[in-house]
Parts: sequence; structure tokens; C-alpha cells
Amino acid sequence: MLKAGIFLDMENLVRNGGWGMRLDAIKELVEVQGTIILRANAYMAVDSERERRDTEYREKSQKYRDRIRLAGYHIVDKEVKRYRNEDGTETVKANADLDMAVDAILQAENLDYIMIGSGDGDFLRLVRALQNKGKRVDAIAFNNVSNELKRDVDYYFPGSIMPKILPVKHSTRMRGLLSAVNQEKGFGFLSTRSGFHVTDIEAGIFCHISQVMENNVPISNERFFELGRHSAILEFERNESSKGIQAVSATVFQPSS
Repeated sequence: MLKAGIFLDMENLVRNGGWGMRLDAIKELVEVQGTIILRANAYMAVDSERERRDTEYREKSQKYRDRIRLAGYHIVDKEVKRYRNEDGTETVKANADLDMAVDAILQAENLDYIMIGSGDGDFLRLVRALQNKGKRVDAIAFNNVSNELKRDVDYYFPGSIMPKILPVKHSTRMRGLLSAVNQEKGFGFLSTRSGFHVTDIEAGIFCHISQVMENNVPISNERFFELGRHSAILEFERNESSKGIQAVSATVFQPSS
């Protein structure tokens, strides 16, 4: 089996649609690729100054870190830094990109497979460096994902439509990527994921504009076409009939993938 490492940029994932993601499911996704996980690192910001003066914030932050640890991840803290702007406002920053990249390069010496959890294009050089060392490098992210990163990794897993990663509120609903939209006739097709294997893709789910709502409002043909152009993610119910598989009661979950 391949020896695997997981490196999650928690701030990037949570900030871009990954809030509520199941970290145990991400480990399962990696294991399904034929691996045994040796390293699982979660990189996250820690505001020690605020935790010292805000008890409620400290307790919430500690519970969050405890959940990550219970999922079997090693937490790598990055202390936030505060900067005073010219107008007197304060900016808080914590960037763990460098720590994550260095760890991935060093730890990859004993790994065959790397899962990068981030949509940040700044990791392109890391991906290419690892691939040049003969490693398979995949990525998982949710929204605002670099197109170059999607293209350069060995396989990109869109977290929003992966089963179990972001659970849906109702078991009858699922999520899929919208594509091949005919603006004039108002229809397109959805593709979704049925499992964690690379080939577990179901495509060709028919979607008519009359079945799509955004913010509880019907959408125009122009908006429908725009959503298709950006591979928007729709949440929908699946209906099978003599005409094939159709998406019904669809809502826009993410305007772009």
C-alpha cells in the first residue's frame, strides 16, 4: 500500500466553504486511494492574546481543537500577528502556508501519496516539487479554488460534492456540478460523486431551469448560463423516470466550484 500524508490548511478550507467538514471522512477518502496514513496534519491559526482575555472564545477554540485531535490529526499552531494600519485600524494575520509547505517537503521523504487540503494557488510550487520527487499529489478544497492548482495536482476532489465530507441536511438531497448549459432552452446537466474512488462519478443528470432557485428566487436564463460557466454546485433531489434521471427542487449551493 502507498504511504500517505494529509496536510490541511484549515483556515483556507473553513473560510472557503469547508465549515462543518468531516475530517474523519477526509481520512477515509485518502485510504480509499489504496493508502495507509502515516501523517495527518492540520495547520491552524491560534490567537493566544484573545484567548487570554476572552474566556468564551478560548473555550470554543479549545473545543474546536479537541475535535480535530479526536479525528486523529496533529495540530500545527500558527500564532496570529497584529498590525496597526496607517488609519489606526488593526489587521490580524496568520499564514501557515510556509510551515505546511516545509513540513510536506520534509515528511514526504517517507511518503508516496500526499493530500493537500487547500484551494490556494500559492501551493502550486509545492505540488510540482512533490511530483518531481515521484509522489502522487491530490487536493481537496471547496470554493475559490485556483484553476492552476486543480489542473496541476494528480487528482482534484471537489469537497462540496464528495459524499460524507460536507453532509447534507436531508438524506434525500445531494450535490452536483452544473455544466453543459443551453442558455436558450434553459437546461443543463449535473455530475456528482457516488463514492471516494476516482472513477465514482455519475454524470448526465438532467437539470431544467424551472427546477432551480437561488436565494428562494427563480433564476433567469442568463444567470443559469453563468452558473454553468462557473461549474456552480447545486443541491437537489434525484428523480428517476422513463425519461432518465432528473434533478428536481434544486438550489444554488455555491455559485462556483
